[in-house]
Amino acid sequence: MRFSEWEPVYEEIIKDLGIERTADGSSARLLKMLTLNSDMISEDELREIIRTEAVVVGGNVSNDDINILCSVAKERTMISAGSATDVLVMNNIIPDIVVTDLDGDTEKQKKASSFGSVTLIHAHGDNTDLIMEHAKNFKGKIMITTQSSPDTILSNFGGFTDGDRAVCLARHFGVKNITLIGFNFDTPAYRSDTDMEMKKRKLKWAKKIIFDMNPFDVLITDSDRP
Repeated sequence: MRFSEWEPVYEEIIKDLGIERTADGSSARLLKMLTLNSDMISEDELREIIRTEAVVVGGNVSNDDINILCSVAKERTMISAGSATDVLVMNNIIPDIVVTDLDGDTEKQKKASSFGSVTLIHAHGDNTDLIMEHAKNFKGKIMITTQSSPDTILSNFGGFTDGDRAVCLARHFGVKNITLIGFNFDTPAYRSDTDMEMKKRKLKWAKKIIFDMNPFDVLITDSDRP
């Protein structure tokens, strides 16, 4: 997705959720500064990793989803959205790509990085503390992303939450078949450190981005969607 296509959607989101675009920009600049010495991957290199026409994206996966995920992932690129990495790593599964805003168990995400996962680290106005603490500690290849204006270093493939950003990433690189595992847009798992009403509003946008904005030639299957 080109930024010119994403920006009108982004403007709707920040208006709906009361997000400060300037805060998103400041967070992105901080992320760029802190990762100057990191092992950056280029888009051409990332294209080689997203090597098939089929991708599986792990969302809020549980231990019960692991067998399904591994079965579907055969001959596919596996993208882990945020905290899905926790469960994958605990089951000795290293995804090809991790898309994260550094929420969840970052130690598991760093472990995946050290074992070969490419990590797309995302900046937004609410995660500056996490960026300060964790961004420079990933040992593997990384790419840094923003939901605001990209530049020659910061990428923006579209998307807002980890899950829909993973889907937008796959679409950007021409994937025609995307399977979602562990996505629940209507009843998110409760977390005591999360504003659950805001989470539900964000997931409404994620669902819209994944399904309503989906190009007609991309097949998306989701076992959790009615």
